[in-house]
Amino acid sequence: MNASPRRKELTRQAAQLFVQEGFDRTTVRMLAQEMGIKSGSLFHHFRDKQEILAAVIEEGTQNALVIAHRALEKCDNSPGARFHAMARAHLETLHADRNAHVVALYEWRRLDVEARDHLSHLRDAYEALWQQVIDEALEAGLIHGDRFLVARFVMGALNWTVRWYDPQGPRTPDELADELLAMIRHGSA
Repeated sequence: MNASPRRKELTRQAAQLFVQEGFDRTTVRMLAQEMGIKSGSLFHHFRDKQEILAAVIEEGTQNALVIAHRALEKCDNSPGARFHAMARAHLETLHADRNAHVVALYEWRRLDVEARDHLSHLRDAYEALWQQVIDEALEAGLIHGDRFLVARFVMGALNWTVRWYDPQGPRTPDELADELLAMIRHGSA
């Protein structure tokens, strides 16, 4: 997809509007007004509203992958450090680029089949990275449980923070990642 600075800015503005109004209630006229352009000019940057939704989700997911890979490169190779790094990266991504992630979480089902097929590889790559870190923690005895359920519970808990966590509040993403690991940690491993 076109990655011009103007298109990226329009994508960020669209994400904010999709969060406020929901994808279905957001009209092309509303998007153009929010972006400070005429409705017809919007189609210079995007084919249609579906392409805007796909751009929002794609940018957010790509950013999440970059942040996760950087976090894993910087931490030591122990399963606990890698789990903490992924949880911290996920929280950073959710709150640094909150609108894109809220849209991805709640509006994914609104994507048309073509866009879903195009974006599935990014979502799958991110989930595979998480699954690798969870598998390492399970194999090391750091955590225990059914790998599918552990992954769903961890991702669900982290994703839900977009509803209650205040990045300006008293707890940092590092503290939240520590707390999550402490809650699911098995024994003293």
